[in-house]
Amino acid sequence: MSECEVCGNSYEHAFQVRMNGQDHTFDCFECAVHKLAPSCSRCGCRIMGHGVQQNQTIYCGAHCARQAGAAGLADHV
Repeated sequence: MSECEVCGNSYEHAFQVRMNGQDHTFDCFECAVHKLAPSCSRCGCRIMGHGVQQNQTIYCGAHCARQAGAAGLADHV
């Protein structure tokens, strides 16, 4: 059994994700998102979709981008 690197649970159906040359082991997608998904630069929520980005700054959506002063960004439709 493998151990989840976020919660420490030992689980026979754990899975691995390779990201940026590093292997990560998780017992559920919730732990994988908690560890690997980027955070919105304004509100801090985990971005599980596309989000929006200006230069190197990523936001969960256009609303947070506007609130942070970014201009010209729109949510995907």
